[in-house]
Amino acid sequence: MEPCTCSPAPPRRPAGLSPRSPDPRRQAGRLGRLPDPHALRPPAAHRGRRGRDRGPGGTHWPPRPLAVQAPSQPDVLPPPDAILVAPLTNNTLAKWASAISDTLALGLITEGIGLDLKIVALPHFNDAQAAHPAVARHVEFLREADVTVLLGDTGFTPHKPKQGNVDAYPWQAGLDALCADG
Repeated sequence: MEPCTCSPAPPRRPAGLSPRSPDPRRQAGRLGRLPDPHALRPPAAHRGRRGRDRGPGGTHWPPRPLAVQAPSQPDVLPPPDAILVAPLTNNTLAKWASAISDTLALGLITEGIGLDLKIVALPHFNDAQAAHPAVARHVEFLREADVTVLLGDTGFTPHKPKQGNVDAYPWQAGLDALCADG
């Protein structure tokens, strides 16, 4: 029997990321590793993801369980010092600004505002979506809640529909803002 000469299947993108969404794994080499105090710990926000993927800096912490735990149960992770929300889609922006917590990730970032955590949001959507009047209101609402939203000159500039360059997503701007004092 001859060995298979098929090329290996391309690596799968984490569930929940569209083909045009920035994939943090593609940026990992460029960003390098963060020191342990700033380790990225992404929650398992999507059912298909199961918490197996790591952020661009990697982590030695176990994945956060998908099941909602009782308030009396201890968390397996230490409390975060700060949160980076990236890539922030229009859907997540609208739900977050409206305090809708229908996923673990939305629950954590919604709660993060009430816990007075440092939160940096790095959007990713096109300019047609950004032109919707609710987007500006949602961004302003989050900024009033002391969330740093990196939109425009300070971070992500929306692109034309279907013309985004995922390799140009400004991960470093998000990490710089997250690690900055203030």
